[in-house]
Amino acid sequence: MKRQIIDTIEANETIIIHRHVRPDPDAYGSQQGLKEIILANYPEKKVFAVGEHDASLSFMAQPDEIADEVYENALVIVTDTANTERVDDQRYTKGKMVIKIDHHPNDDAYGDLLWVDTTASSCSEMIYELYEEGKEVANWKLSDAAARLLFAGIVGDTGRFQFPSTTAKTFKVAADLITYDFDRNQLFDGMYEMEQKLLNLQGYIYQNFTMDEHGAAYVKLTKELLAEHDTVPSEASLLVGCLGSVKDICSWVVFIEEGDQIRVRLRSKGPIINTLAKEFNGGGHPLASGATAYSWEEADLVIARLKEICKAYH
Repeated sequence: MKRQIIDTIEANETIIIHRHVRPDPDAYGSQQGLKEIILANYPEKKVFAVGEHDASLSFMAQPDEIADEVYENALVIVTDTANTERVDDQRYTKGKMVIKIDHHPNDDAYGDLLWVDTTASSCSEMIYELYEEGKEVANWKLSDAAARLLFAGIVGDTGRFQFPSTTAKTFKVAADLITYDFDRNQLFDGMYEMEQKLLNLQGYIYQNFTMDEHGAAYVKLTKELLAEHDTVPSEASLLVGCLGSVKDICSWVVFIEEGDQIRVRLRSKGPIINTLAKEFNGGGHPLASGATAYSWEEADLVIARLKEICKAYH
């Protein structure tokens, strides 16, 4: 499949790369990293990375803005996106062909070519594998800019190599990437430095989360609360992992109210929770998933189910 993807990239002059809505470092890393790899090896090609920009990821890259006409006869590649509803910029269907590259469960097998590897730590790790194949069959080179982006994506999706998805291969890839010329300290500052208002909100989460005897935990961040802390939902989402440092926690959910919906951010240290996410209009990884609730009553149903899951796990 990697060979097919490389051949398809070589055969197309215009390539448009998409990723998922509400992006994280792996979304930007895989999308923008692939763009940099293609441009480094085929400078004559027109390559664009599109989607709504998230200001918290400005340290990584800026998306391109393109007109509808650019899609005519273009190859479209979607990275790090499990299902079509989550593709940022629904114009992805306007190209002549779609390639899906992803590491989430393949519940929505969209695209003309699909490469899905749920054993990969991140989609950025998969893009590095694509580069390795390209190096072997087409003498591809990896630019410093691409290495920086892929490294950030891997670090982001592995929680700084702490998550179980981190494998020996992940460390080997990271070891190679850090031999390239980019400032790791500057990159980590961009990823992990926080404004005081976010640290204050993190303090609220630590002071106000609820956990039962089986380690099922939750916290609710309402629109009013976010306004009090002068934060927006995308900023609050950066704090979802913070409860992972709580002793005896088994699985947790952070509810973030946004408009007329409530974002459901699920994380786990053992029990599978993407099945729960699917029950509430979502999905994702076995231990890190997202869903959507449409009322606080529905959010309470999520909590009840999470408690059942954690109890059964014990």
